[in-house]
Amino acid sequence: MALLAPTTTASAAPPADWSKAVIDSTMKRFTPDKLGGWGYTRGLYLYGQYLVYKRTGDKKYLDYIKAWVDRFVKPDGSTSQGYTNLDAMRSATLFIILHQETGQDKYKKAADKVRAKFNSYPRTSDGGMFHATSKVGQLWADGVYMAQPFIAMYAKAYNQTYGYDEAVRNMKTYFAHLKSDDGLLWHAYDADGSESWAKNPGKHSAEHWARAIGWFGMTAIDLLDILPANHPGRADLIAIVQHLAKGYTKYQDAATGRWCQIVDKCSNPKNWTETSASSMYTFMLSRGVEKGYIGQEYKAVAAKGYQGVLAKASVNSSGLTDIKDISEGTNVGDANYYYARPRNTNDFHGLGAFLIMNEQLAK
Repeated sequence: MALLAPTTTASAAPPADWSKAVIDSTMKRFTPDKLGGWGYTRGLYLYGQYLVYKRTGDKKYLDYIKAWVDRFVKPDGSTSQGYTNLDAMRSATLFIILHQETGQDKYKKAADKVRAKFNSYPRTSDGGMFHATSKVGQLWADGVYMAQPFIAMYAKAYNQTYGYDEAVRNMKTYFAHLKSDDGLLWHAYDADGSESWAKNPGKHSAEHWARAIGWFGMTAIDLLDILPANHPGRADLIAIVQHLAKGYTKYQDAATGRWCQIVDKCSNPKNWTETSASSMYTFMLSRGVEKGYIGQEYKAVAAKGYQGVLAKASVNSSGLTDIKDISEGTNVGDANYYYARPRNTNDFHGLGAFLIMNEQLAK
C-alpha cells in the first residue's frame, strides 16, 4: 500500500467581501456576551460592523451590536461606567447610533450621561482634554478619536452646536502641541513637562508611534463628515489631513505599502509594519482624496496601502479570517518599548480599523 503524501495547509482563496468575512468570523468566535467588556477597542470594532450593516442591510449585524451594548445600558438608560478617561468615551458613539436605529429612549439617556461628563472633564489651560483624569495635563494623540467624534455626533443628532466647536478646539490644541515638521505627530504632550518623556522644550514624547497618528487622521476625517458645511473649523481639520498626508506618503514602506510601528524608523531591524495604523492611514488618504481635501496624487499611496494591509489578511483552515501583526494597546514609551509591543492576530484595534478602511477602499 502506497504511503500518502504529507498534506500541507494553504490559505483559502480570499473572500469576495472581506468586511463581511471578518464580521462573520468574529461573530462565530464570540457571542455578544463573550466579546469583551466596555472599552474603546470593542466600540471601534462595532462601529466598523455598523458601517457594514449600513451597506448590506444585514440585520444580524445590528442585532449583534445592540446585544453587546445592552449588556451595559439598563432599561432606565443608566450605566455603571465611570467615564474618567477618554478611552471610556469611544463606545458611547454606539448609544447615539442605536437611538437613531431603534428609537429606544434608553440609548438617548445613556448618551446624555456621557455628554454631561464633558461639562466638568479636566482640560489644559488651552482647552485640551486630559487623556485621563489621572493623567493631569497630558494630551495623547490617540485620545482625540475616543472623545471628539462622540461630541460632534451628539451635537448633530440633538442639535447642540457646542459639540462642533469643542471637537475642533481640541483637535487644534492637540495638533499645536503634537505636530512635527515631517508630517507626523509626537505620541503625547505633558503640559508641565513633569513626565520623564517630556523633558524637552516642546514637552512632548520622543517617538512617532504609528497608531496614535492614525487615530488622529481618522478623527479629522470623521469630524469633517459630521461638521456642517459652513463650520469655520473645517479649514483647520483639512489642514491636519494635508499635513498627515505628506507624512504618510514620505514614510510609507516602499516594499510593503504599509507603515512601521515607529513611523520614521523603518530601517531599524527591530521595527515592523503594523496593520491597524496602516489601515487607518489608508482610510484617511482614500477618503481625503474622495472629498477633495488632498490631491489625486495620494490615491496611489492609498491603493498601495490597501494592498499592503490585505497581504496581512488571510482565511485559515477553519474558514475564518485572520488579520495579523496588530500592535497591542500601548502607553507612552521609548523606541524599544514600541518595538517590543506584542504583534497580535485579530486584535480588535486591527479588526475595527480594517473594517473602516475596507468599507472605504472596496467600494
